[in-house]
Amino acid sequence: MTEIKKDLKKDVSLNFRVDRLDVAGLAQANGYLKGQDSLQKYERLRQESCRLEADFTSAESVSWQADGALLESTGVKPQVWLHLSASSHVPQTCQRCLGEVSTLLEVERSYRFVADEATAEAQDDACEEDLLAISREFNLHELIEDELLMALPQVPLHDVCPVAPKMSAADADFEGGAEAIGAGKPNPFAVLAALKGNKRE
Repeated sequence: MTEIKKDLKKDVSLNFRVDRLDVAGLAQANGYLKGQDSLQKYERLRQESCRLEADFTSAESVSWQADGALLESTGVKPQVWLHLSASSHVPQTCQRCLGEVSTLLEVERSYRFVADEATAEAQDDACEEDLLAISREFNLHELIEDELLMALPQVPLHDVCPVAPKMSAADADFEGGAEAIGAGKPNPFAVLAALKGNKRE
């Protein structure tokens, strides 16, 4: 994979819109954008959380940086590249103890931009790098959210649960569950047998 060198780059966050990013312009400027957004700004990622929207704090945020570059390649004109790094802590439900677990998500990806979707599809199988179609209205926030969603674990778990997992459950409507069977509760099968006996009489 081609490495994007981050030395001598400049922060051009004030000159570019993140939701309509001129990727080629960012690369030509040899610049980078960075930000820290509330997790509430990423609706699909927020839906993976165990919290209600009103319960989010400033600790639940998404930090990111996007570096643009024009990189030389033998026999072709300089190519537009973007390197993305992003991280976030997403509160989820631990599937072992059912308590809240703060899931750390970290992303480091590089993308080469090509003229259009057809070119990206045609070159995709022969390339190791990720290919994206270039656009002056590229939505960087959507790319950040897509990558963080793919980084989510299939089964969120604590490394060590803060409380012992519950290994059994009782039906609340049964007034004590199995313990009630030996405490004077009628056996439904015995009641059924008695009904059948009455019919024979």
